[in-house]
Amino acid sequence: MIAEIIAAGSEMLTPFRQDTNSLYLTARLNELGVQVAFKTIVGDDLAHLTDAAKVAIGRADVVIFSGGLGPTEDDLTREGVAAALGLRLRRNNDVLAAMYKRFAARRVTMPENNAKQADVLDGAELLENATGSAPGQYIDTVVGRHRKIIVLLPGPPKELKAMYESECAPRLKATLPERSLATRMVRMALVPESQVDKRTAPIYKTYRDVQTTILAGSGEIQLHFVCAKPSREEAQARVDELVERIEAEMAEAIFSSHGETLEEMVLLMLGLRHLSLAVAESCTGGLVAQRLTSIPGASRYFLGGAVVYADALKMEFTDVPAEMIANDGPVSKAVAKAMAEGIRRRTGADVGLAVTGIAGPGPGEPGPDADKPIGLVYVAISFSDEKKTRVTELNISGDRDRIRLWASQHALELLRRGLLERG
Repeated sequence: MIAEIIAAGSEMLTPFRQDTNSLYLTARLNELGVQVAFKTIVGDDLAHLTDAAKVAIGRADVVIFSGGLGPTEDDLTREGVAAALGLRLRRNNDVLAAMYKRFAARRVTMPENNAKQADVLDGAELLENATGSAPGQYIDTVVGRHRKIIVLLPGPPKELKAMYESECAPRLKATLPERSLATRMVRMALVPESQVDKRTAPIYKTYRDVQTTILAGSGEIQLHFVCAKPSREEAQARVDELVERIEAEMAEAIFSSHGETLEEMVLLMLGLRHLSLAVAESCTGGLVAQRLTSIPGASRYFLGGAVVYADALKMEFTDVPAEMIANDGPVSKAVAKAMAEGIRRRTGADVGLAVTGIAGPGPGEPGPDADKPIGLVYVAISFSDEKKTRVTELNISGDRDRIRLWASQHALELLRRGLLERG
């Protein structure tokens, strides 16, 4: 069974508003074992709304509309659905009376155009709106010998969520066949999407009852798996079986198989090894520290660090020798190594992590860094019980924001792999 969510409102076709209701509705429908196959945003145009409704009703079992139930001329969801289904709209006197009473309680005269909110589709059940004026509507009908459920919900998130929970969800639970969805997410850092698909496609394609989606971005690959079965246990077992085979194929490239972020896994691994971490950042400007401290409880293993953007601060807070900066340049293997070792000593941490690089858009400072390319980054990791500090040279393409983000991603992934190597 599949669903389509249609968000009505021209404002969501501008750069200023986003359709957030569909995210909430997707999560709730998934809990009922219903997969959302389509999402559509339609402007406030009757012909467009009617066309979108016809298409959705033709291809989905459950169609939920959000928005367009207000009192204004451009609130046209009721009219669009009525036209798509060939149904009449009738003004419901009970709804109209309740609206007048609501306005009277506030000592406000109800505008005439509010009366259209009492227009109800033939055969529809009314869904009470406890927090607003526009009632929702629920239609359980047959179109072309196929059962269809069409739901009209208000656009304001507070009204939509309250109405879905109290009015819509109970009806759907009583109507829909019992199905359960199981999901898993596998995450990998800094592995090319094409390589991941080449290695995993021969596996996941054999699981035709599990929907697989690959997402790439910000130095990470995510594999999302969804399976619907009559019972939760059956669905979960099927997804888990697939994930086990993916884990066996991709091995240590996977940093999480239950959706945890890279920074969460780094902190978990530090905790399991009873290690503390401190960071010294130059080109990333505190981005690594920000990512780590976004995780609750990070202070148990992350001591802190320093943003040493200026050369003087590299010398003061991480004990980088002045002659090293003058000879090798602040963006160099030697300076990265000294920064990692220095911040570790200064803070008393077990592990020191350092990042220095040229994020652009201009070249490096005059001196040894002047001819070094934009995107050159060094990541250094110093363990207190290891004599040799690990230093990795990176060449990251893109603009300033991309270079900084990918540098932080490399730093955390290199630290994760370094911790893995230690057992």
